[in-house]
Amino acid sequence: MTIPMTSEQDKVLRLMAEKYPTKEIVYEKIVYLQSQLMLPKGTEHFMSDLHGAYDAFFHILNNCSGVIKEKVDYCFGERMTDEEKAEFCTLIYYPREKVEQLTVQGKISGIWYQQNLANLLELTKLMSWKFPANKMRDYIPKRYESVIVELMNTRPEHDEAQLYYYKQLIETIVEIGGGADYIEAFSVLIKRLSVERIHIVGDFFDRGDRPDGILDLLMQHPSVDIQWGNHDVLWMGAALGSEVCIAGVIRNSLRYRNTDVLERGYGISLRPLSTFASRIYPDENPIKAAERAVTMMMFKLEGALIQRNPDFQMEDRLLLDKIDYSSSYVTLGNGRRVELESAYFPTIDNGADCYELTEEEQHIIADLRSYFLESKALQRHVNYLYERGSMYMCYNGNLLFHACVPLDETGEFRTIAYKGKEYCGRAWFDFCEEKAREAWNEHTQEGLDFMYFLWCGLLAPTSGRSFTTFERSFIADESTWEEPSDPYFRLINDETVCERVLAEFGLDPKRGHIINGHVPVKVKKGESPMRANGRALVIDGGFAAPFRAKTGISGYTLIYNSRGLRLLQHQTVANVREALRENRDIESVSQTVELQARSCLVRDTDRGAAIMDEIADLHTLLRAYQTGHIKPQ
Repeated sequence: MTIPMTSEQDKVLRLMAEKYPTKEIVYEKIVYLQSQLMLPKGTEHFMSDLHGAYDAFFHILNNCSGVIKEKVDYCFGERMTDEEKAEFCTLIYYPREKVEQLTVQGKISGIWYQQNLANLLELTKLMSWKFPANKMRDYIPKRYESVIVELMNTRPEHDEAQLYYYKQLIETIVEIGGGADYIEAFSVLIKRLSVERIHIVGDFFDRGDRPDGILDLLMQHPSVDIQWGNHDVLWMGAALGSEVCIAGVIRNSLRYRNTDVLERGYGISLRPLSTFASRIYPDENPIKAAERAVTMMMFKLEGALIQRNPDFQMEDRLLLDKIDYSSSYVTLGNGRRVELESAYFPTIDNGADCYELTEEEQHIIADLRSYFLESKALQRHVNYLYERGSMYMCYNGNLLFHACVPLDETGEFRTIAYKGKEYCGRAWFDFCEEKAREAWNEHTQEGLDFMYFLWCGLLAPTSGRSFTTFERSFIADESTWEEPSDPYFRLINDETVCERVLAEFGLDPKRGHIINGHVPVKVKKGESPMRANGRALVIDGGFAAPFRAKTGISGYTLIYNSRGLRLLQHQTVANVREALRENRDIESVSQTVELQARSCLVRDTDRGAAIMDEIADLHTLLRAYQTGHIKPQ
């Protein structure tokens, strides 16, 4: 009996038959996939607004937000003292550095290596039960795979011969001088087993000085997704050649005194800018002078961009032409006339277009643009952000995006017009991503302009705020500094609004969660990251040092494992030196967001749904083999 199917279905089935050419191979695959569905779901690790805080990120990535410490406590219980467990955890976090430290202190011996390898193996076996054998092999560092697999398969507690075999494996590793290498390999494996997937909900750049180091670390992890933040898209636009984005990036770097990432991390020289700035602002210190010079270039380039993109609705930022240069006053977008701190604008010719760069400014921007385009390290990182990143992600019932879904004051999705078409809700996110990818793939002026809009536009889902950079730069009256923001940031506390947003993105409004960053949670003022009875979670807690005075903590991370969602509020984060010297770890407060009634299995996840679809296709192929519709090889 033949199986009725369309020509397209038949084509797909025959392509599958090339991959699974015999009934036996289909049997094997179905058994493997069906059994995977019953394993506990892997642990997801959410972080946001890293802002170049390399030391904090490095330690949290290494200790997996406390997951490893919990596993060590569970595995070794009373068999280790608290001090021994702390030192063992530090060895896992920083294996190479810890071995070097203990060697200098004369504390390392063959017995030490054997005991720690045995402990690492025991911990790895405990953590491996969530994973099928082929995934375990993917996680093991390849150079050590065969020996580690052999060790994982030993059962010394059940058989005397196995005990001797296991001991010989461990002793031989140490005798041939491989102890430190295998400790490091086991540490890598344990970290990969602790966290199956990392979600970064935006903003790698600015404020801290090592976003490049953070990206280098993440690129080594096998499973990462990124939701772009407004600081990310600014750097992405700069790397693609947007002159106004370049000016914005350099201004931020000068303002936060972290130019090392430009000059050392990405090989971008600021010397021509500094020379020019010191000449036109001779009374300022060199960094402040350079900041003032590039800020004026940014305002000019921004003004030209706003004039050619009226749909961005950023006309209130056109202020250079509203300055009364004779009286040192400016008329703001709301019609208010305000005195400036200074009317010294040496790069503006009153007789010319105030938004036009001088010839010397044009040369400087062109020179900087060539540095950004030619920086191999920056291009590699931006390509990674595009390959792993997106405007938003729906994953295992949760909605991840950096800033906001534009809303009106009633909580309805705001309608946004662009080039004669209207967008709202999810469609606006999709369109914004389309324009961001247009900038990457085609380098169109429209796409590059859109990257700057995503950085600072009130209507942009990565920003949701109208920046008052001019007012903060030139006006002493702080009442003018207030930045209008989207109603979303207020309405996210309303459970009905959150449910409407979740439904718009195709998620269960009663079970899903919105996970955001962008707005620092001021814990010391009583703010909570949990909004709308847990339907929304804002996990920007101040990883970067400049934010910690505002938030009162050192950041948030969110853990989603088979038992539920757990929020970690980090009080202090030890740096590498402290961790090695004192075996210090992160001091954190854990808060359960949601506890599952039963353990969440792979079958309950997005990956489980994909596996079940694949199983159904394999059953169809098996029937085709059994009925003779397709001949097995």
